[in-house]
Amino acid sequence: MKIIIAGAGIGGLTAAMCLHRAGHDVHVYEAVSEMRPLGVGINIQAGAVRILCGLGLEPALAATAIETRELRYANRHGQTIWADPRGRHAGLPWPQFSIHRGDLQMILVQAAREMLGADRIRMGRRIARFAQHHGKVSAQFVDRDGMPVENVEADILIGADGIHSAVRAHYYPDEGPPKWQGILMWRGVTLGKPFLGGNTMVQAGHHNQKFVCYPISRAHAERGEALINWICDLHMGDGALPSREDWNKPGRLEDFLPRFADWNFGWLDVPEVIRNAHTILEFPMVDRDPLPRWSHGRITLLGDAAHPMYPIGSNGASQAILDGEAITQELAVGDDPEAALKRYEERRLPPTARIVESNRRKGIDVMLDIVEQRAPQGFTDLETVLPADELEKIVGDYKKLVTQDRETLLKLAAASK
Repeated sequence: MKIIIAGAGIGGLTAAMCLHRAGHDVHVYEAVSEMRPLGVGINIQAGAVRILCGLGLEPALAATAIETRELRYANRHGQTIWADPRGRHAGLPWPQFSIHRGDLQMILVQAAREMLGADRIRMGRRIARFAQHHGKVSAQFVDRDGMPVENVEADILIGADGIHSAVRAHYYPDEGPPKWQGILMWRGVTLGKPFLGGNTMVQAGHHNQKFVCYPISRAHAERGEALINWICDLHMGDGALPSREDWNKPGRLEDFLPRFADWNFGWLDVPEVIRNAHTILEFPMVDRDPLPRWSHGRITLLGDAAHPMYPIGSNGASQAILDGEAITQELAVGDDPEAALKRYEERRLPPTARIVESNRRKGIDVMLDIVEQRAPQGFTDLETVLPADELEKIVGDYKKLVTQDRETLLKLAAASK
């Protein structure tokens, strides 16, 4: 089938390559006129890396990214609450990668151009309108000034055009802006010293004041340095969602650094990491309510267009990658595209909706809040604050929810052989 994908982000490009490998004629349209390596860091869970490895991308990822050895949760005093081996270090067949989002984007777009053909990735084309008729989908794309530049007809349209998706808005015109619960995020990348072995991801603090950091560059690690991606979350109270024009605006140290001024853990000096950032960006932590449906005839949604979620548990990009595999597999069953897109929705909408709702309730981060509430000044024995069985249930339930538990991943590994 001929398939149009609106959006050349992580989800859209992964889906394009999966669908191309399955024999479909895939065309990707992206609103920006030029792909550039922008953004900050991102984590790709092992279950999603599995799909990227299947597309032949492991060598490029391994040469660029850090293979994450451990995820460590700590309180605001730097005391460890939970440490979990990740990827191959947990006995899985695939790694977990921490990488600069821009580097990942460029790896994906280069691979997609080589696989699909450069003419199949078309830039400077934003989807403006579309319709279904006689078993086909027609779509019109416009340039940055809103002038029509291309009309395309295909068998299927996939809206992978992000949290402000035009495809989603067509079906849900009254949805309004994304949902915000008062947390602002400041993000940056800092050249610093390795910590905790040089391949550990750390989440410290609690839901209303949290610091996340992890190294994202193998090249820097090989020089004995650490290119550290970091995020500061602060609950700012109730109020109106910042306007879209204020998203990704330059951040100011005075707005958040004082709250982290005494967060020196010995093994990591948080204020030093923040102060040494090259640039700092500020934007709100937002999501959207789960939808009643994604698929409408021969049109469906994928990635952030379908299920934007809070960045808890590193699930946003990983879930988008899983979408690409799922839609490909469902299209391989029979020759009715509408039925396939409905099956894709039935397979992926419920679990992603549960993740959105769980992350609103703090998700796996609830362990941080429990420790903060029960031992705000720190602890000498974690067992007296958060007993092992209670902690294991929090971790186990969340891993099963996001299909990152060991049992599920090993079943996937066995099925792929």
